[in-house]
Parts: sequence; C-alpha cells; structure tokens
Amino acid sequence: MISVHTIGSHDLEEKRLKEEIEKSQAKRVLIQLPEGLKPEAPRLASIAGETGAVAIVSADPCYGACDVALQEAESLNVDLLIHYGHTPMTKQERAPTPTIYIEAKAKVDVKEAVEKAIPHLRDWKRIGLVTTVQHVRGLNEAKDRLQRAGMTVMVGDAGRMRYAGQVIGCDFSNAKSISDDVEVFLFVGGGRFHALGVALATGKPTIVADPYEKRAFPIEDEAKTILKQRWASICEAKEAERLAILIGLKSGQKRLREALELKEKLERVGKRATLLAVREITPEVLMQFPEIDAFINTACPRVSLDDTKKFLKPLIALNEVPIVLGEITWEEICRRGWFES
Repeated sequence: MISVHTIGSHDLEEKRLKEEIEKSQAKRVLIQLPEGLKPEAPRLASIAGETGAVAIVSADPCYGACDVALQEAESLNVDLLIHYGHTPMTKQERAPTPTIYIEAKAKVDVKEAVEKAIPHLRDWKRIGLVTTVQHVRGLNEAKDRLQRAGMTVMVGDAGRMRYAGQVIGCDFSNAKSISDDVEVFLFVGGGRFHALGVALATGKPTIVADPYEKRAFPIEDEAKTILKQRWASICEAKEAERLAILIGLKSGQKRLREALELKEKLERVGKRATLLAVREITPEVLMQFPEIDAFINTACPRVSLDDTKKFLKPLIALNEVPIVLGEITWEEICRRGWFES
C-alpha cells in the first residue's frame, strides 16, 4: 500500500517499462498501479505508448500482489501486464498473461526517521527490523544506525518473500521468524498499515519510522484497540445461526476449497451457511443480504481486521472461525499472533 503523499519519491523504472514492452513485442499492455501511484498513470501510459503499443490503465483498486489484474488482462486481450508496487506471490508465478512486476522502490532516505525512532527504542536491546519492498534498500543503513546506538538488530531471512526483512499486508512470516529473539520491532515505511500487521502477528511492541513524514511513533495502543474489536465481532458471530462464507474472486485471494470445507463444518454443528462469491468486500455489498447474521471472510484478512467498524454485522476472518466453533481459545490466537504463519 503506497499513500498519495509519496508521489514523485519512487523509482518507476520508466526505461525498463519501455524495454519490457519492446522485448515482448506487445501490441496492447495493461498497467496496474496501487492507489498512491495512480496519479502517475497518464505519464506511464504515454511512455508505454512510445513503443507503439496501446496502453490501458486499470482504474480499479489494487491492494497488493494478491490483487493482480489477471482477469482484466484476459478480458481486454492484452499481450503484457505491468504490475507496479509489489513483488510476485508464489501462487501467481504461472500467470495466464505474461506479467512484469516493477517494485517502485522508494528514493527517500530513511536515516532521519530511524534516528527519531531511537528514543522510542531505548527500553529494549534486541530490535527486529522489517519493511516493505519499497524500502529494502534502506535496511542496511537503518541497521547500522541502530547498532551504533548500542542495539542488537535482527532481520529475518527472505523466506516466502523476495527480500530479507520484507513484509506484505497479509504475510508477516518474516517478522514471526525472529519474534522469539527480539523484544520490539521497528518498521521502516509509510503509514500504519503494515506496522499494525507486524504488531498483531507477533504480539510485540512496534515502532514506525516513517521516512516520508520524517517522524517515528508507536502503534501498540492501536493494535490493542483492533484486538478488542476482533473479540467483540467473534462473540457476536458465535451466536449467529445464519452465516455467509465469502469467496474472494481476486487472483490471489480465492480460497474455494477452504470455503467449501467450512460450509460442511458449519452445517455439521447446526449452522446455516451460504456461499457468496465477491470481488470487493464492502458494507454496501453485504447489506444486500439482510437475512445473514454474520459473515466469514476467506479472502483478504485485512478487510476483517482494519474495517471492522464499517460493517453493520460481524465480519470474521478465516483464522477466527476455530474460536467460533470452540476449537481454540482467543488467548491462543493472541499468544501465537493474529496472522497465521
């Protein structure tokens, strides 16, 4: 997720954009950008057009590498899809349309934000360092500055990610791999979105070093508030008799097998379950089903996590269903971290 205030501070690899189109001899290309980079779309489309190809820009929301516009590319019969701002997810390596990922690495310096984070870290000695793909080039500098301040710094191996220290909005396995060995995490990047994920996945205090705003701040209180909201939604869902299981239609969010298995499990314990296929999970979409008491989201877990207050009825994530069914306790979820590894 790239916020609007970062426009102009990313390497959009314009030369590579043209080279990839020319190399593939594409006649029609689709350019997909995350929300913060969409203002760059007309310029990038013009650059792509210099190759002689027809450039089409996807105007739909793009939330991550799980949301690659593969269906749109097929529908528009394009020869090449250019996806900005993310690294590929393993499950998407065999895309039906040739897909090029341009990571849009940040050009901003992280040192000032990291320096401002050091006072927030004084109570701890062992620091876990994480970031998004945009700032992986700044991790070594951040690590050096923390070490000069007398701290021991750990960066998780790449694991399922492309880079060491990298996290994405729904996968914090990198942070969890070092969680037992550190006391606190420092997230280098803009905003609160990924840092909150780190805090919830690890249960550890998390400090943000925002290089765009050149400031640092803790997000532990926000994480606690979110967990309270999750518990309230789970308690409501426990009492629900009629549930709907949401099947995501986006390329990296479709969990049809899990949804079918869950329907059988719910019905075995006397619940009524309806399967709903959906691309965008919004309050307006779910309001069309007034007979449903609670919704189970098998698609992007961040919708349940971050947008709780927007929905009129409980919207629980797949990893919360075992609590509803009495298979595990809420304390166990909190102990191992909200996100599954």
